[in-house]
Amino acid sequence: MAQASRRQGLFLCFFNVLFAFVGAQVAEIEKASNDSLLWGPYRPNLYFGVRPRIPKSFMGGLMWTRVEDYSSVQNNFRHTCEQHELDGYGWDEYDVRSGGRQTIHDPVNRIDITTEFIKFPGGQHGGGWGARIKGTPREDASPDLRTTVVWYNTLQGLGSLEVVNEEEGPGAEGDVLLKGQTVELGDFDVRITEGKGDHPKTGHPSYDEKPLDRTLVHSIQIQDEALWQVKAVLFSHLKSQIDELLPKYPDDNPPPPAQVYTISHAPGRGNLHLVQKIFEGAFEFDILFSSASAPKPVTSQDLTLQIKSVTTGFASRFTEIFKPQAPFLKERYEEFSKSLFSNLIGGIGYFYGDSRVDRSYDPAYEEDNEGFWEDAAEARSKNAAEFEGPSELFTSIPSRPFFPRGFLWDEGFHLLPVIDWDVDLTLDIIKSWFKLMDEDGWIGREQILGAEARSKVPPEFQVQYPHYANPPTLFMVITSFLDKLDAQKSDSSNQKVLTEKSYSMQLSSREAALEYLRTLYPLLKRHYFWFRKTQAGDIKSYDREAFSSKEGYRWRGRTPQHILTSGLDDYPRAQPPHPGELHLDLISWMGLMTRSIKRIAIYLGEEDDAAEFSKYEEAIIRNMDDLHWNEKAGMYCDATIDDYEENLHVCHKGYISLFPFLVGLIPADSPHLGNILHTLSDPDELWSEHGLRSLSKSDEFYHTAEDYWRGPIWVNMNYLAVSQLLNIAQQKGPHQARAKVLYTNLRKNLVSTVYESWKETGFAWEQYNPETGKGQRTQHFTGWTSLVVKIMSMPDLSGGKDKDEL
Repeated sequence: MAQASRRQGLFLCFFNVLFAFVGAQVAEIEKASNDSLLWGPYRPNLYFGVRPRIPKSFMGGLMWTRVEDYSSVQNNFRHTCEQHELDGYGWDEYDVRSGGRQTIHDPVNRIDITTEFIKFPGGQHGGGWGARIKGTPREDASPDLRTTVVWYNTLQGLGSLEVVNEEEGPGAEGDVLLKGQTVELGDFDVRITEGKGDHPKTGHPSYDEKPLDRTLVHSIQIQDEALWQVKAVLFSHLKSQIDELLPKYPDDNPPPPAQVYTISHAPGRGNLHLVQKIFEGAFEFDILFSSASAPKPVTSQDLTLQIKSVTTGFASRFTEIFKPQAPFLKERYEEFSKSLFSNLIGGIGYFYGDSRVDRSYDPAYEEDNEGFWEDAAEARSKNAAEFEGPSELFTSIPSRPFFPRGFLWDEGFHLLPVIDWDVDLTLDIIKSWFKLMDEDGWIGREQILGAEARSKVPPEFQVQYPHYANPPTLFMVITSFLDKLDAQKSDSSNQKVLTEKSYSMQLSSREAALEYLRTLYPLLKRHYFWFRKTQAGDIKSYDREAFSSKEGYRWRGRTPQHILTSGLDDYPRAQPPHPGELHLDLISWMGLMTRSIKRIAIYLGEEDDAAEFSKYEEAIIRNMDDLHWNEKAGMYCDATIDDYEENLHVCHKGYISLFPFLVGLIPADSPHLGNILHTLSDPDELWSEHGLRSLSKSDEFYHTAEDYWRGPIWVNMNYLAVSQLLNIAQQKGPHQARAKVLYTNLRKNLVSTVYESWKETGFAWEQYNPETGKGQRTQHFTGWTSLVVKIMSMPDLSGGKDKDEL
């Protein structure tokens, strides 16, 4: 007995030491990742804005305008990203951990702006960073083009921030130095350099009072809640200066615009500091943030050296991971690929604030009467939403000008390329999303956090409802992580490479990877069972014949014209809506979700869970055929209940009918695969020279009403199709040869469509016209449209043959 107890004690001691070691290793990995991710241009709604991943903290942003006439200054003052005001803008090269370069083409202000942002690790507070702002006059600019540039810094919450090197006078000569302090950042300096460039000499008497070859600094204290409205604060201050200046001079000799639109020079303490420079022609200056805990302050020389190093490192690493494969080897495909990926991760932001949630409406939870959508509309009209939070979210976004916030189902698609580049970053973003989950397992599908985010959203779309779901695409990314773990386990030669890269620390340490999954797993389960409960469909009440009486699903949040919660907003569905509906896309998502969480359970040794999920998976696959396959139509369909209380299929060929195939639930030997491939490849149905249409060309609703998901080409769904065609093409089976041809042609068509539109317009777009291939709807949509980067890097299976030969 004593010997057995001793062995047991040694056994427990061993495992305690092991767990302590793993815990320390995980903590070290998390700290290293957090330090390198602390700072960034995490204000993607601005053309250039910097902040840390800290709720209330120090921030900065850039504004500029041409000051050659009085009438256009206010309308052309750039700050927040807007549609259709620039010829193009975005990151040419960018890495979240090191930095990159952004180019902004501003034809109205006749200048091109370059912003280079570089991180400098070191110290206890995440290190420092530098930003270089350059202005280059465009060809149509006048020789003496005058541009006013405003850099500002704000400080929310506790701490201090003040200009320390300025005495009273008409303006600052040389660099402007701010000193600050917060609990999270410690002590820090911000230096705005004098920079390079000429300044206007107006010759007007007002110049003596405010010479434009100086830097003007205005420090003020305003309410924290107003700090995001810096542009409005600036305009208000400029108006007060204009009202004071103009009466001093006769109407026939007013000061020139460059002199009129200037701030007063009043440096000092405050939580908002406006730093204005007025240039004539080209210009350049730096913003240098130095933490007192870093080994040394950041200098302009450091910035110059690191810009070159970061650019070279990005190019080398990009070629290694995403180099386009044939036939995308010529022209500007590599530049195009770098641009789209850089804008995807350059659109990552940190958001903090409260959100509007309506938890009052009980009938909508069940939606079990035939007029449920009318009851839901009435409940929404009562506006019972309350503010919840605040919450924080680290996420990529679909579009900087139009959708500068987190969207749940978009995020899974966004992270599929990101995880190939930076595993640890991806896992951090997934964790951030699951931290938003409530006790029931709900995550709001659209994250509109704080007043600044709400300013971009109409009031009727701001409220979130805790029984509304969204496609669980994050499970696709977790599956990709497991694939990488499997690949690493089977190829030990990767170990050294992975260990050397800060991007993959949780992949190179299997113990850390498993610890991450163990931490996330309870949240995944809660989310999964929330779906099963809240989105359950009714099989029993209508005597439907199916393998399982439980595995049918229905999106809540239905209206006659939309199912916004499905993501495919206006795709044709049953009319009128019915509580007995069963939605094909949702049971398909549940199949993907079940398969993914079962795999995680197996990884973690949760045998009972794995067995339970396996039963669900079988029932879902069986029910998908029993409830949704229409033999006569040769397709999968939504289901509803007709006037005689009988099951009725609602069949519209398009993305919905392809869903079981798109999410990988149709094996290579499926008896239905032939019909699916026929629908996909038929030019009278879904196939076009530019990609797969969202709705069949032969459908009565093709290009009708809003025409959002009724014909246009969407890259995210085409990516799923390309991926599954590649999967079938690489397996022996009756459709292998056909899948190979379709994969080759669809891959080429889709990439060429996005590429040609990018060359023509300078932007990636939300969707593409199936007849012309032109980009349409939202511009600078570098969210899931960036999936073409992964598609370009997929293997070429053409064997050197062109499309016609195939």
